[in-house]
Amino acid sequence: MISVMPEQIGFIGLGVMGRPMAGHLLAAGHKLTVNNRSRAAADELAVAGAQIRNTPADVAREADIVITMLPDTPDVESVITGLAGVLEGLRAGAILIDMSSISPAATRKLAARIAKQGATMLDAPVSGGEIGAKNASLSIMVGGDASAFERVRPILACMGNPERIVHIGAEPGSGQICKICNQIAIGGALAGVSEAFSLASKAGVDPSLVRQALLGGFAASRVLEVHGERILTGNFAPGFRASLYQKDLRIAEETAAILGVKVPATEVVAEMVRRSVSEGGGDFDYSVIGAIRNA
Repeated sequence: MISVMPEQIGFIGLGVMGRPMAGHLLAAGHKLTVNNRSRAAADELAVAGAQIRNTPADVAREADIVITMLPDTPDVESVITGLAGVLEGLRAGAILIDMSSISPAATRKLAARIAKQGATMLDAPVSGGEIGAKNASLSIMVGGDASAFERVRPILACMGNPERIVHIGAEPGSGQICKICNQIAIGGALAGVSEAFSLASKAGVDPSLVRQALLGGFAASRVLEVHGERILTGNFAPGFRASLYQKDLRIAEETAAILGVKVPATEVVAEMVRRSVSEGGGDFDYSVIGAIRNA
């Protein structure tokens, strides 16, 4: 367990990822106020010592550091700038850490509004899925002011692997750009694993033995190891839902278009994900695109 000085932290968004992340902060001795759209998740944390507040503004009024972990860009915008949102209660000098995966352009706009209030915003999206959140082993990609990052690094280390907490850049949105790169890289690898297994099956070769062999060579990857096994066993219990991956790839395509970057491979993967979601796979793990590919 990371030893840190206790902080007054607010946490908004207690979903599949947020709930265990907030739990790690409590376990580290931090004082925590929470807000969540559904009460049940907040009640669970209350048993462990968290204080429940009715609105994001109420959370912000009591916190030196506010963390948001929400599904999509509109959710973050609403929680921060909406009625009874974070901005209504955010203290001067406070730090808001958005750990959601959202639009870099929207992040920059939110950071500017927060700066006008005398506070600082860091964007700190994560990789590692539900397992990483539960095990406090997330990779965390941080954009924003370097001194603010150093201030909150011990807090981030309660939720992630300290060796994989990286300050990407001082420009707001830098962390979100890194997360887009992460999702693009995963998608390419996942499509390749899916096609490799499909080819092996059609050729009458056992794809599980192909995976075993490839894991010992240059094609080895976490995608082949973890998602390859999911595809072979048909176990698509969600570590990260396909519907959320669809959202991330939408943001990737939008950002690439703004920057004038061509991402043809990502467009193919995005179509695979859209097909999977349209066929009822939205609540499955996103590795289900391998099953769609092999169908």
